[in-house]
Amino acid sequence: MGKATSRRAFADTQPRAPVRPPVRTGRNQVRREATLTRVTHGLGRVLVVDDDEVIRRLIEVNLSLEGFDVSTAVDGQDCLDKVMEINPDVITLDVMMPRLDGWETAVQLREAPDTAHIKVMLISARAQEDDKARGARVGADAYLTKPFDPNEMIRLVRELVGPR
Repeated sequence: MGKATSRRAFADTQPRAPVRPPVRTGRNQVRREATLTRVTHGLGRVLVVDDDEVIRRLIEVNLSLEGFDVSTAVDGQDCLDKVMEINPDVITLDVMMPRLDGWETAVQLREAPDTAHIKVMLISARAQEDDKARGARVGADAYLTKPFDPNEMIRLVRELVGPR
């Protein structure tokens, strides 16, 4: 006679995630634990530079969820002030910003020996061929136009970081 197997017996041997009860925070209020967790695969370090908080946060969240280590700066000068401390693999750089725009920031990054190796992706609403050509002249490695598809932005950043 053959052995009988039970699916239930097999299922009971599998580890189970602990079930945590909701936390009561006040009258009829229940706080649930966050279900969104940060993925950390060490895909690379990215410095996101944009003066628009919504765009900056959008890029930061999308890249963080993909597993990138993300830092932010509010304009070109802030980028230059932080770049050596952060040591990013890639900088996403808005073009139109106060204090120091993306064009000049890219030039300064390329001219400095300590930052010349960092990959730069310009992100701009300026979509004319002249603008893209200017991006290449200032040393940008990629040029993405707003509005952009977050998946395309992630793909470009992955390409710029390269294999790990």
